Amino acid sequence: MEVEFYGVRGSCPCPSESTRRYGGNTACVALRVPGEDPIVLDLGTGLRRFGETQPLDGSFRGTALVTHIHWDHIQGLPFFPPADRVGAQFDIYGPAQDGEPLGTVFGNFMRPPYFPVQFQELRGRISFHDVTDEDLAIGNAKVRVRPVPHTGATVGYRVSWDGATVTYISDHQAPLDLESIDEGVLALADGADVLIHDAQYTAPEFAEKSHWGHCTIDYALRVARSAGVSTLVMFHHDPAHDDDQMDRLLAEAQERSGPAGPKVLAAYEGLALHL
Repeated sequence: MEVEFYGVRGSCPCPSESTRRYGGNTACVALRVPGEDPIVLDLGTGLRRFGETQPLDGSFRGTALVTHIHWDHIQGLPFFPPADRVGAQFDIYGPAQDGEPLGTVFGNFMRPPYFPVQFQELRGRISFHDVTDEDLAIGNAKVRVRPVPHTGATVGYRVSWDGATVTYISDHQAPLDLESIDEGVLALADGADVLIHDAQYTAPEFAEKSHWGHCTIDYALRVARSAGVSTLVMFHHDPAHDDDQMDRLLAEAQERSGPAGPKVLAAYEGLALHL
């Protein structure tokens, strides 16, 4: 399996000279296995760049696993050209919100006056599937879905495919004590080869924003250690963290993990992991 990062930021896009190396697009990660349709994790603004790697002749087939419907995780869909071709097929999974099906929520977001085109007007077939707490198969991939603490209905995903396992927990509200870990989170991360996890805040930032739905880098490391994962990928970087600060935060996290802990990486646009 290949894991490719097209958007790594949280909250809002922040492309600038100071974020050039890590990137300024919001959450979008692609999983690929040769000969099989891709699986996309979240539909942030990085989705547009992923679309540049896909066919535009109507032959696109793919699946998206959406964690929740905050803007930074869905606003790439209107700018995904492969879905606007006759014959294309895109299946989108995610949690229902406030009793409304996922397709209805997307329809409310992608319509005038907020956007000039409705998703139903795209020429490809886009299908929505509500998931919250279940296990399913997508092609040859086995996918586990579990609720994750955040602000609003949110899930995480565990994808086991072609002999490798990737866990994706993009947004995770840590407990105030930064000690306990949600059972669903541990079920998703248990023994994974790669854990892509919310690592938005430093400790001082969390002290000011402890109810904003995210966690500290140290808490992400705690989850990784407790679950026994091989590699932790710091993700959902704060838009205020420039490249130089990200370098420092990564170096500090690697030092704290030490030789006995998981390998620690910081996601950046263009990062590709081969599992």
